Order: sequence, then structure tokens, then C-alpha cells
Amino acid sequence: MPDLTGGFVALLGLKLDEVGEDRVVIRWQVRPELHQPAGIQHGGVYCSVVETAASIGGSLWLRERGRVVGVSNQTDFLRAVHDGELTAVGTPVHRGRSQQLWQVEITDADARLVARGQVRLQNLYPA
Repeated sequence: MPDLTGGFVALLGLKLDEVGEDRVVIRWQVRPELHQPAGIQHGGVYCSVVETAASIGGSLWLRERGRVVGVSNQTDFLRAVHDGELTAVGTPVHRGRSQQLWQVEITDADARLVARGQVRLQNLYPA
């Protein structure tokens, strides 16, 4: 598995609290650099975190047998957030030979659901 502390993960300020093949937990602080023009968390951040959680968990499950790529990301935005800490929890719904489906719920510090999503991953195997 590649380094998970740099690149886009670092740009978003994501902290990986739990990383496993059955559950991935990610935290981050909502801050002005991640706002959309109305001053709330940009929806693209939610989509990115949902895909990150699913991809990490899916990769850990597939292990050295291959790699995963996201082929579908459906994320719903449920509550506007201006600031504070958010937590995403990703868990598998289905893991098959060719594809995986992961769900991710994002909550605020008061455990209120603010966004949720699902990602379909394609399992790619070496030729």
C-alpha cells in the first residue's frame, strides 16, 4: 500500500484513525480553504473522503492480489457544516471477485449525519 500521509490526503488534512479491510475511520477539520463560496464545507471534499475511505479499505482487503479503482461515487450532502471536526466511517457492503461496494457515513462532533456515500470499486488483477 502506498504512503497514505502525503499528497491529496495531506492537502485535505485527513487523519487516518483506523485503517483496516473491514473499517476505515478518517477525521478532518472543516476550515475556510475547504469551503465553497457560501462558507460551508465543499461537497467535493465529502466525495473525496468517501472515495478515500472506500479505496483504502478495498485495497487492504484485495491485498497483493491486485489493486482497486473507483468506478462510481454517489455522495449525498445532508447538513451544512461551517466549521468543526468531521468523522467518516467506511464499511464494506459487498466484496466480490470483480467489484466491491463500500458505504461511508460522515458525522459531526455531535454525531449528526452530515453526508453519506457509496463507492463502487473495480478489482484489477495483474495479467
